Amino acid sequence: MAILRSMTGFGAAAAEVDEFSVRIEVRSVNHRHLQVKTRLSSEFVHLEGDADKLIRKELVRGSVAVHLHATRRPGTEAARIDRELAGRYKKELVSLARDLGCGEVLDLSTVLALPGVVTTREESKASEARDKRVLKVLRTALAGLLEMRDTEGAALLEDLRGNARELEAIAGRIAKRMPQVTKGHQRTLTKRVKDLLDRTADLSPADLAREVALLADRLDVSEELSRLSSHLGQLESFLAKGGAVGRKLDFLVQEIFREVNTVGAKCSDAKVAHWVVDAKACAERLREQVQNVE
Repeated sequence: MAILRSMTGFGAAAAEVDEFSVRIEVRSVNHRHLQVKTRLSSEFVHLEGDADKLIRKELVRGSVAVHLHATRRPGTEAARIDRELAGRYKKELVSLARDLGCGEVLDLSTVLALPGVVTTREESKASEARDKRVLKVLRTALAGLLEMRDTEGAALLEDLRGNARELEAIAGRIAKRMPQVTKGHQRTLTKRVKDLLDRTADLSPADLAREVALLADRLDVSEELSRLSSHLGQLESFLAKGGAVGRKLDFLVQEIFREVNTVGAKCSDAKVAHWVVDAKACAERLREQVQNVE
């Protein structure tokens, strides 16, 4: 069974890879889609595509930041001087000075500073084996991120279920009270109409019955409570299924909020109004929490 996963997490890993000390950090926060941002040291910037592919293979949603920091360990630099290139540079510079009528001002430091004259061993030839080891470090950091997202997801699952149970209990109390609320409003309306009938005979008993029936219909929230119960059942199904259900949960909680608001709008009973406030608080907590579900 797939587990519920949060979009918030952090993972890090470090290793000595050939001449480099490598540390990789992977962070993620909630986002509507999957967004991957990489910041890699210049020696490994060519791995950006591989890193992106690796992240997208494991994650579905979230804003993910990958930071790869690499430093060359002291004493591992293997400098190489391209004598042929330096010679060509010198020849061109001497020729340019002669054409421009300038005095020849050329020393060794000037030539060595020119692009490509001095390189390191690794810069001159990329190491495929080294890249594989760096990507292995990334996988380790990503595993840490996934573990944290799973842990956060377990906490989210418990919280979501707790609020759903509380909301279900409140809906049950409202459903139990509604017949009493309707009868109370019917008695009040009947009394008011009878008072009017004492003064006028224009309103017939049939008209009275019709008005009472209309009032009962306006106060009836059984359909809203039924849909709310159905939504809560579907919510539990998604939570039990797990996996990348964040978007479905987000939509479902919006529908839950709609039903709770409608119940509050249709019923003016003080006790029910108090329960509706509690129900809205539960629904709001559900809405806040599902924003972080993958």
